[in-house]
Amino acid sequence: MIKDKNNSTTKSQGNKCGSNGSNGSNSSSSVNGISLRQRMIEDMQLYGLSVYTQEVYVNAVKDLARFYNSSPEKISEDQLRQFFLHLTNEKKVSVSTFKIHLCAIKFLYEKTINRKWPVLKIVRPKKRLKLPVIFSQSEVKSIISHVRNLIYRNCLTLIYCCGLRISEAVGLRIDDFDKNRRIIVIRNSKGGKDRMVPYSRNTRDILLAYWKQMGRPWPWLFPCQTKPQHHIKAHTLRKAFKAALLESGNGKDGKVHSLRHSYATALLEKGVDLRSIQRILGHGSIKTTSIYTHITENLAKKTNEKIDEIMASM
Repeated sequence: MIKDKNNSTTKSQGNKCGSNGSNGSNSSSSVNGISLRQRMIEDMQLYGLSVYTQEVYVNAVKDLARFYNSSPEKISEDQLRQFFLHLTNEKKVSVSTFKIHLCAIKFLYEKTINRKWPVLKIVRPKKRLKLPVIFSQSEVKSIISHVRNLIYRNCLTLIYCCGLRISEAVGLRIDDFDKNRRIIVIRNSKGGKDRMVPYSRNTRDILLAYWKQMGRPWPWLFPCQTKPQHHIKAHTLRKAFKAALLESGNGKDGKVHSLRHSYATALLEKGVDLRSIQRILGHGSIKTTSIYTHITENLAKKTNEKIDEIMASM
């Protein structure tokens, strides 16, 4: 399945599986003759943002345009303020969703349109430490067993077995795998960083069997079935996971990203140190990784045992 190659290929932003190629109905305004949407995309490319981040930012700006049924270029600062209040007080979006909208809109107005509005300096998401949803290994097996599509099932399996982000997994190429060292090279990930992620012998065997069953696809490990020249889309994988979660009868409000959290928690419970987990996950800060210390059952049990020993003579 996995060939050793040193060359890397830049990911394309062309039409991918599940993409309708639409620019949206409110993107007709232009900057120097170029549509506002296209100008923003070009600015993001020049700024070095990943293709995935570009797509997320464009969708966030679309939400603003739809809210007022107007091009963002025609929206006033007060309207922008009201939009953020709407996200906070009415839609009650999550902190992560709020951050995405803030960063996307801030980029549009400050970088593309060149408007330095004070409201963009005072808008901040509420700070909250929310513990992630964690699945046990048996729960993961149950959920994944309800994914009927072979490509989606194996992609979700790999996300759990290696702790990958969904954007990293769907775009994996065959030559991203080093079979001799059992390493996956994750290219141009969050923050534009590359990293190496180890995988187990069992994971290798699962992927090899899948690859052969799929007729040895190339270059994508998880090609789109209708457009094999492109890889599968993240949003279709999310739908498959959500359907499998419901069908499995699991009552947790988990998402595909919960598989990554579950992997990290399992490593911590097996004694892998935080620094190693940080490197594997590609976290920029150890603080991000340390959240898993709050949710590991084994560590909680060991802590209680130590407390019992300490307080036994009281």
